[in-house]
Amino acid sequence: MHPLYDVLYRRRDTRREFTGEPIEPAALERVLRAAHAAPSVGLSQPWDFVLVSDDHVRREFRDHVLAERRVFEASLDPERATVFDRIKIEGVLESSLGVVVCYDPERGSPAVLGRHAIADAGLYSVCLAIENLWLAATAEGLGVGWVSFYREDFLRRLLGVPVGVRPVAWLCLGGVRDLPDVPDLERHGWRERLPLDDVVHHERYGQRPGR
Repeated sequence: MHPLYDVLYRRRDTRREFTGEPIEPAALERVLRAAHAAPSVGLSQPWDFVLVSDDHVRREFRDHVLAERRVFEASLDPERATVFDRIKIEGVLESSLGVVVCYDPERGSPAVLGRHAIADAGLYSVCLAIENLWLAATAEGLGVGWVSFYREDFLRRLLGVPVGVRPVAWLCLGGVRDLPDVPDLERHGWRERLPLDDVVHHERYGQRPGR
């Protein structure tokens, strides 16, 4: 099997495993270059990467994330809340660095080749950059954790992101003790991975051989 597949299957959304050790500058540059090499609609390259190491800023963001965690937990039934209580949702302070990936829909405007019919194609491009970053980090022996418990307006104000530019992801990045064999959400019983056959359709949606 090609080594790329090993990286794909080793990739994890990292939380508890961060060591906090500084990232080697050359490794960080390789990871960011890999992200910047992602394909983008109309070659618009609509991403920006904000590197956040300041402890005060990270603590302020972590406090906001924990408040949003409580909001979500309050919406769960007791059984689900018990499962959720075991799940760590962020490694903001434990990681070496925060990488906030932003989407600028005006980059390359007004004529972004390939976006006239699918307005979200630029956002999809940013997600490809995030995946490139994640896989490159895994190849470098680093961990990545995508924090999604935040309000965009809060993060925009915290980092001075201009109006109109979307902060798409706060990625916790850093060295790790290891990467678990089983993703946290599966290990804690939140959800199981679907079989491939359940999500592959032939010719038309819902059409599967022998069904």
